[in-house]
Amino acid sequence: MTIELKRIHHVAYRCRDAKETVEFYQRVLGMDFVLAIAENEVPSTGEPDPYMHVFMDAGMGNVLAFFELPTQSEMGRDENTPKWVQHIAFEVASMEALLAAKVSVKAEGLAVIGPTNHGIFKSIYFFDPNGHRLELVANTGTPEQMAELNRVAPAMLEEWSQTKQAPKHAAWLHEQD
Repeated sequence: MTIELKRIHHVAYRCRDAKETVEFYQRVLGMDFVLAIAENEVPSTGEPDPYMHVFMDAGMGNVLAFFELPTQSEMGRDENTPKWVQHIAFEVASMEALLAAKVSVKAEGLAVIGPTNHGIFKSIYFFDPNGHRLELVANTGTPEQMAELNRVAPAMLEEWSQTKQAPKHAAWLHEQD
């Protein structure tokens, strides 16, 4: 039997302070706060571990959630993974929207990197109050470019699995301005 997925229900991360996190995502990214669940025991394991689980509307049925865990050790990050790897990326409507977002995010006093050109999209990067790296993306790729990337994806993955070096099938992405 094949599992038939409908969509991602939510993606959950840890936060230091649920209220601060909700207010940041409301203010900086315009997300609506849609749901809070709080328990003193973990439903799946029965362990005593009080938590606040907050859910933010990221648009189009996408939900970003956070857990505040006050009795656990201070949160950290995977120190074996570079900070640029683990991130949450959100799409904006256009390059104009991306540039306006950069101005808005900088006005919050946050350091912003970009726009960075990825060939088929451009991005800006910044961090939330919990240390999670956020990316805002404006798509710039054409349907033809996307079709070509889809076509070469299996060959790229196979070459990567054997060599652990970047395959050249999509080198054209980095040859654009």
